[in-house]
Amino acid sequence: MASTLRAACASHTPLMPFTDPANGVGEEVRAALAGLGASIKAFDPEIVFQFSPDHYNAFFYDLMPPFCVGVQASALGDYGTHCGPLNVPEAIALGAHAAASEAGIDVALSYRMKVDHGFTQFWQITVGAADRYPIVPIFVNCAAAPLPRFARVRALGEAIGRYAGSLGKRVLFVGSGGLSHDPPLPQIATADAARREFLIAGRNPPPEAVAARQTRIIEAGRASARGEGPCQPLNPAWDARILELLARGDFAAFDRMTDEEVRREGGSGGPEIRAWQAAFAALATAGEYDSTVDFYRAIPEWIVGMGVMHAASRN
Repeated sequence: MASTLRAACASHTPLMPFTDPANGVGEEVRAALAGLGASIKAFDPEIVFQFSPDHYNAFFYDLMPPFCVGVQASALGDYGTHCGPLNVPEAIALGAHAAASEAGIDVALSYRMKVDHGFTQFWQITVGAADRYPIVPIFVNCAAAPLPRFARVRALGEAIGRYAGSLGKRVLFVGSGGLSHDPPLPQIATADAARREFLIAGRNPPPEAVAARQTRIIEAGRASARGEGPCQPLNPAWDARILELLARGDFAAFDRMTDEEVRREGGSGGPEIRAWQAAFAALATAGEYDSTVDFYRAIPEWIVGMGVMHAASRN
């Protein structure tokens, strides 16, 4: 039996639980995500492969892989998101890792993978629970330079897509991240000693550090809404280009992208488009697909160009 393949991608933002944009935009976002959730429930995937980044909550410079497959995984519960184990089918996760290796993509493996809101917020807003479906979590480094080249991200997505297509199941590829946004995260090349230590080994921070980080993000969102720093302004034109490239499956255009270009146009969080790229590259292994942009809005209060998109293979 042939597999049935679909993809669903959306932006995430830690500010969603704490602030609401003006003019009912927050309700529009939640409605779009709920609509995506209804289509996911109707599809009822038998297995999900999710590509997502981390935000220095689980992966740090003491050992920073470009990619990592979780064989067992649990969520940290940051910013009010799901806390606890994910439903990871071990044999399928190991098969995905082996498929990537066979394709020449060296991927780290974790039997105790931790994920943050970048993985779990998508599920809580769409279907109400991060552990509703069997899921293989695939970390893609989108924050800690040096980042994996876009061509390697595409190759990873294609390897996972070919493997998924061999399973004979209803498969959903999920990408969570982007689009343009510039969160106030330090960079190791310019960080002072304290921030450098956080980037290298910042696991299990004390409650006061968690609260201070959350406050910085909330204040940055308020400043962004006023058109002030520290965040680079959102870039709806660049976001539209990324969505259009995905819609027509122009993965060669992603291969040509550089991190300098992406950060200039999309901010420090712009590299998270890798998660969408991987999910759509996986879907494209089955041939042509039909896609729909369900929602897009630049939302300064949430420091994000908020996009929601889904697609289904024609085969």
